[in-house]
Amino acid sequence: MALLDLLGRRWAMGVVWTLAETGPCSFNQLQDRCESISPGVLNTRLKELRAARLIERHAGGYAVSPRGRELYALLEPLGKWSKEWADDVLSAEAGPE
Repeated sequence: MALLDLLGRRWAMGVVWTLAETGPCSFNQLQDRCESISPGVLNTRLKELRAARLIERHAGGYAVSPRGRELYALLEPLGKWSKEWADDVLSAEAGPE
């Protein structure tokens, strides 16, 4: 439950996902890539995700840790499924053509 609590926090999963897909980022790069995240929220999430050992701080910025990479590999199929599900929902809402 602790992992789900952490990942359920605003932008936590987005930060892990972004770092896993784009590679190491500085704070500013990560903020740009996450678009609407505020500096305060990003700073808090980085601290929490580092404490959970899902991301690491390097000279070039932040990167997913080996555990973060494992987590991303587990979440990636869920992301694919959720895109298909969203398409199904949108198609059902649009109705027959």
